[in-house]
Amino acid sequence: MFNIKKWFSSDDSTTSEIYAALSEFKSAECPLGIPKEWVTNVSAKSDSVEIKLTLPFAAKSLSETLSSFLSSTLAKSTSVATVVHLPDAPKFKQIQHIVLVASGKGGVGKSTTAINLAYALKQEGAKVGVLDGDIYGPSIPKLLGLEDAKPVASDDKTLLPLQKHGLVAQSIGFLVPASEATVWRGPMASQALNQLLNETAWGELDYLIVDMPPGTGDIQLTMSQKVPASGAVIVTTPQDLALADAQKGIAMFSKVNMPILGLIENMSYFICGHCGQESDVFGRNGGKQLAMRHGVPLIAEIPLHTAIREQGEKAQEALAEVPDIELNYRTCARILASTLYYQNLASNQVEILITDD
Repeated sequence: MFNIKKWFSSDDSTTSEIYAALSEFKSAECPLGIPKEWVTNVSAKSDSVEIKLTLPFAAKSLSETLSSFLSSTLAKSTSVATVVHLPDAPKFKQIQHIVLVASGKGGVGKSTTAINLAYALKQEGAKVGVLDGDIYGPSIPKLLGLEDAKPVASDDKTLLPLQKHGLVAQSIGFLVPASEATVWRGPMASQALNQLLNETAWGELDYLIVDMPPGTGDIQLTMSQKVPASGAVIVTTPQDLALADAQKGIAMFSKVNMPILGLIENMSYFICGHCGQESDVFGRNGGKQLAMRHGVPLIAEIPLHTAIREQGEKAQEALAEVPDIELNYRTCARILASTLYYQNLASNQVEILITDD
């Protein structure tokens, strides 16, 4: 058995103090603190502490918050280095988690949210892929700047995904010219999406983000019932019409026993570039009220900002010029990744019942 004590260069009292401080750390990503099992190395000196963690979900930037907390708690300069390694067995081929990003209606920024969520998970230390599930209106080629790219076949039955900005991606848009319409009935579109998923050589991935088509039709049912997805994320805006359709999406996934990992409210508010005042263009607190009504966590409120549109049109990876928005997506990614970890942890626990028999 692995003996973690050999890594420590501090006395037992210091080690206990560090462990106690780690267990006291609480955040949205780590509601139960940092357990000993995540610690791979500790080096404690009289005036400083160095800690190395292996996180079981994508949350690499958690090290900054944790370093600040421990420095204050231990009254010593503390640095925390993190690596990400998902310990679970893959649920589909070599993919650990498949996450469906869905919306009840179009025009709420679902595809933009899906690609930015994928970027954020990658920045948090994960290996990420994107599947464009919108057969009739694929957006991922445009958002990745791969409109003219064509996939290469590795053999007679398998396609290689395209790569951009550290992501791997597959889309019907890589196979059908953008100027042509995909005129297929529901079962044909569902079969096409199923083939894209099954006949792509994804390789090892921590997370596969599926950009679902809007609505609650055949494709959504196919992905929900035939794909071992870990859960779904619903994207909406605060507008009443969008919320009504998002509610239908929540109801559909609930009927097929698909876990709802969270609700993302996009275009939550607009920040004036001149005065800095917030304006509720599409309403206020709609996503929060919908989340409370259905017992679903609201994991992000993304503002309406021109930089998000410009990023998509230029196929840029990050919103470096608007750090608050990038922080919003990365926080959302960490919460989503930790939710998947704790959800899987809970499902693997064995309940022992003692009876009088």
